[in-house]
Amino acid sequence: MMKTLMHSGFRKRGGRLVALCLVGQLALAGGAAWADQQGMNPAGSGKVGQAAAPAKAPAEPLESGDAPAEEAPAIELAVPPAPEGAAKTETGASVEDAAAAPSEVPGPAAPPEARQPAANGISWWRSFAHSIGLAADPAPGEVAQPTAGRPTGAPDYVIGPGDLLGISVWRDENLTRQLVVLPDGKISFPLIGELVAEGKTVAQLKKELEGRLAKYVTDAGLTVEVKQSNSMIVYIIGRVNAPGKQVLFCNTNVLQGLAMAGGLNPFAERGKVKIYRQQGERTAVFPFNYDDVADGRHLETNIQLQRGDVILVP
Repeated sequence: MMKTLMHSGFRKRGGRLVALCLVGQLALAGGAAWADQQGMNPAGSGKVGQAAAPAKAPAEPLESGDAPAEEAPAIELAVPPAPEGAAKTETGASVEDAAAAPSEVPGPAAPPEARQPAANGISWWRSFAHSIGLAADPAPGEVAQPTAGRPTGAPDYVIGPGDLLGISVWRDENLTRQLVVLPDGKISFPLIGELVAEGKTVAQLKKELEGRLAKYVTDAGLTVEVKQSNSMIVYIIGRVNAPGKQVLFCNTNVLQGLAMAGGLNPFAERGKVKIYRQQGERTAVFPFNYDDVADGRHLETNIQLQRGDVILVP
């Protein structure tokens, strides 16, 4: 008997808890919907900080037998043509010119723009409802959109330190070399000496070499190629399955770089990933939220990686 009573009591309490949970979810969903509706209709009635439109005075009722008052007809003034030698105005224009000039009548003042309601009371509803999965992201940023056609071509490769270059001159084996770009970005070539190769494309380096060789070799038939790309390196550290440096052989974004590192481990803080990039004497930091990008939101944060970038997964 006691067991039956205890089981019935637990069932009643469980039913109450389920009912409370359902009511709470409905309340949150309703609050999120209300917040969205308030954000979509900022100029609606009943908003704080919105000036009420002045009410029109009710028309006085007409007594029996009285006819409605007619509006006064507009009066047009005819200006006779001014004779020769007519008097001039103070500005030097004749009376006829002054009468013919269109008069500027000030129109009704534009109503002041309706003040936007304070969003502090709405934003936390949206954020909280989004965090528990009952509403969409209030600030989705750039979202995934289907695109037509093929992607545009990649920019020209820029030579960097560590790259292996092949430079050859037609019918001259003595001027055929394979050179590694030094850490200072320079290479050394016969008859020319040292020149900077870092930061230049293959076409730019070829043009410079042809210009310097022109006084030694006519119609050189110069060929410049990148035998091996060793400078496109990024570093992925933190809570990934395979931290370390990764060599990039094509244009790679952050999501692809994390995939090259084996993905995030179960203890990674997926919303606090950062990309560090050296730009001259300063370091730029780019935030990255793995879950948002995986869901197709905030795609603008999935930037293209550049030489020397560091991805930190806390």
